[in-house]
Amino acid sequence: MSKVGFGALIADLDRALASLGTPYMLIGGLAAMARGVVRQTDDADATVWAAGIEPSHLLATMEARGFRARIDDPLGLLGRAQVLLLRHGPTGIDVDLSAAWLPFEAEAMARAERLDVGGHSMPVVTAEDLVIYKAVAWRERDRSDIERLLRVAGPTVDRERVLRIVGEFAEILEEPRRVEAVRSLLDAAGG
Repeated sequence: MSKVGFGALIADLDRALASLGTPYMLIGGLAAMARGVVRQTDDADATVWAAGIEPSHLLATMEARGFRARIDDPLGLLGRAQVLLLRHGPTGIDVDLSAAWLPFEAEAMARAERLDVGGHSMPVVTAEDLVIYKAVAWRERDRSDIERLLRVAGPTVDRERVLRIVGEFAEILEEPRRVEAVRSLLDAAGG
């Protein structure tokens, strides 16, 4: 996808989410790229603080800004999985918009920094918090992104905070080995 396409998407996404009057930020592959990770992506991932937002209002706001649902029952999926699957009409780029409710997510949004993404400024998750998000998702691409993020931002990552929060998620997910795997990635990066 071209930088121009992502620039238009980010501009519209930032305006749409800002109009909700609640915290939001870019996460996922574009956030990793904004943090200096060299990789490719063909979609965008963002999250919005969902407390106090009616799901139908969230969808209507996004639709009014040029984002359309990618599935037949977007509100059903939002209720079940806390994600709204959208497509940006002007560019055709897919957007996965997560509804955030957890204390970690509120903290991460408060720590987000406005960075240039495709020529437009938008709140972007910190490298440290992106490591945590990716440690929770834990797909092969996420593990690779963690390694790359740690090469770029390793010295700024609070190792103990990452391990503590990943440990909390690992307990909920019943994946106790995840903490050791993340610890190994931190050790390998010198974090």
